[in-house]
Amino acid sequence: MSTLPLSAPARHRRRGVRHTLDVRVSPYAYVAPFFLLFCAFGLFPLVYTAWVSLHDWTLLSEEHTFVGAKNFQTLLADGYFWNATFNTLSIGVLSTVPQLLLAVWLAHLLNRRLRFQTLLRISMLLPNVTSVVAVVVIFSQLFGRDFGLINWVLSWVGIGKIDWAAGTATSHIALSVMIMWRWTGYNALIFLAAMQAVPRELYEAATLDGASSFTQLRRITIPMIRPTIIFVVIVSTIGAMQIIAEPLLFGQSSGAGGGAASGGPDRQYQTLALFVYEQGFTKFDFGYASAASWLMFLVVVAAAGINFLISRRVKGGTT
Repeated sequence: MSTLPLSAPARHRRRGVRHTLDVRVSPYAYVAPFFLLFCAFGLFPLVYTAWVSLHDWTLLSEEHTFVGAKNFQTLLADGYFWNATFNTLSIGVLSTVPQLLLAVWLAHLLNRRLRFQTLLRISMLLPNVTSVVAVVVIFSQLFGRDFGLINWVLSWVGIGKIDWAAGTATSHIALSVMIMWRWTGYNALIFLAAMQAVPRELYEAATLDGASSFTQLRRITIPMIRPTIIFVVIVSTIGAMQIIAEPLLFGQSSGAGGGAASGGPDRQYQTLALFVYEQGFTKFDFGYASAASWLMFLVVVAAAGINFLISRRVKGGTT
């Protein structure tokens, strides 16, 4: 049985259907794997954690009694939770603000014509790919009270030995330095990628007008890469609110006592994530830990939202 060739209108309709599917359907097919994985490993755990937070849920009992908002009420009256919130915000500010300023400056330097430019750019990623365990162990030795290199340098200017892990402010500074060392180069490369898209003619014209390097950075580079700066600020804020590896390993390496999950004997550097870890995997109170996780989630969303609004206002005020 022979088949008749399609008429021109039929071919046109079929081509139109394929074009419609390609334009309107294929984008959803491309992003579908992410949303499927997010639903399986992100959305479902989030919803399940909310369900667990409404129960008295421990590994010491097979019965999970529904308690409603009791875990949240107890948590809001828990001084240790607010202490962890303060520590998280303090370490986040101390590590994020200098880190982003330094990252912008390093990216500005790397955006110029330099010798061994590729090698320098690759070396910026080395701290980020280094194991966090190795980073914390090395920096714990550098910030050691008796034989640390930092105290040895400070002794040159008459400053005595500082027990970095014992105090609130000193431990926050030590942890912030670790975080800055790991992530400054990574953020610098993100800024550098944005700077590559800035037209070179703007810099050439500024150079002819006698503008210094700092003036070019302030007047040309930063306004042109402002969307990237907003993105990095928000992502860095979210990361700073979820710090756990550095304080956990810092407590083990420094020998400050009080248990690694407690963030020192006085909980001087216990973060929100470390507080959740302590409640869930040290005390095995998963209902309370789940409630803390949800409040931590709200703190992260609020911090990221405030950052976004401030960045938008700054952007609107300078355009």
